[in-house]
Amino acid sequence: MSDFQAMHVIEALRSGVPSRAVGAYFSEARPAMLKKIANRLEETAGGSSGGMIIRGKYGEGKTHLLNTVFSMASDAGMAVSYVSLGKETPLNNLHQLYRKIIANTYLPGAAQPGFRQKLEEMTPGSGVAGELLDFAATGLETDKIYHLLKAFLHSQDDEERNLYLGDLEGDFISEAVIRKGYRRVMGKAANIERKFSKTKHAMDYYSFISVFFRRIGLNGWVILFDEAELIGRMGKNARQKCYANLHRFLQPGNRLENVFALFAFSASYTEDVIDKKHEFDNAESFYADDSAAVKKVKAVLNAIIDAPELASLTREEILQTLASIQSFHGRAYGWHPQVPPETVYANTEAGGYLLRTKIRAAIEFFDQLYQYGEAGKVRITELGEESFEEDVPELPD
Repeated sequence: MSDFQAMHVIEALRSGVPSRAVGAYFSEARPAMLKKIANRLEETAGGSSGGMIIRGKYGEGKTHLLNTVFSMASDAGMAVSYVSLGKETPLNNLHQLYRKIIANTYLPGAAQPGFRQKLEEMTPGSGVAGELLDFAATGLETDKIYHLLKAFLHSQDDEERNLYLGDLEGDFISEAVIRKGYRRVMGKAANIERKFSKTKHAMDYYSFISVFFRRIGLNGWVILFDEAELIGRMGKNARQKCYANLHRFLQPGNRLENVFALFAFSASYTEDVIDKKHEFDNAESFYADDSAAVKKVKAVLNAIIDAPELASLTREEILQTLASIQSFHGRAYGWHPQVPPETVYANTEAGGYLLRTKIRAAIEFFDQLYQYGEAGKVRITELGEESFEEDVPELPD
């Protein structure tokens, strides 16, 4: 590893900004949890689709774990999407969520998101194009994507092709636009029989992209959802829609091909949201006329409650992490800190119990040693507590 990479890791840890590099190089902790997830990735590559929920205390490594899974999935030849749920990425709105997911989707080993080039490489007579057309014609609830894809494959107009690509990335265009382009390039009218509604049929796009990734030779698609606890800040009805959509990823049936979705919730979500806001009762009232939906939402709520929790790192695991930080700091700045692990550990106690603040305290400790030859008292402000007060208004469909 180059000194630049080591510096990137140290600066990412110092700032607290999530980093794929940190996830790739700091994967020794929580081996049992990572083994369980690695098994799920193998199952996904083998043909299954589904999801998993994990829980963890605030500041104790959920985001770091997701970044580690990102690297694992990318190394396994899978497309990976990483989003943090919230106002701009709402789980209750699948078509809006889709656009955010696609904008943050990386092909294996790619430094930048995107897969438009793979779509542009398809030709009308290729095997991949034929298989995708067959699936779009018979495997989706609507036939919008079929006609869009056919028009895209036969069009030579760059502006027109860009509109079609934008649609597949979540900037949905109207069927009227598709009909016009289809007639021009195919010489006949587009017989769109099953009308598309973005609020009802957004899963068609998730399904199509999952099949597309498999047809271009990838081993699957991993979607990582960070900060899922922010669902708790949404209005009552919006939360119920979130749970229903979460079920679509946990139990997708045959709607998704080789897809694994991982949701990271706060450990306190059960007490602060499910119990305090009476989510089981809310499901009964919101889906009063739909017993199947009530069953699905309750299954999701129970899955959150029963989800495995990231255990706090043991003293030995923390010492191992601090030793890694010491090594990275030395590589990053070209020096050789010779400090016993116990001394580093003692100087992180001022940072409180959170792993994140212990790491920042360790970096400050090494910064002082590097610059001054000795370290004074390390002061790291503890992070604030999370809140689940509702701050997202209910939006109409």
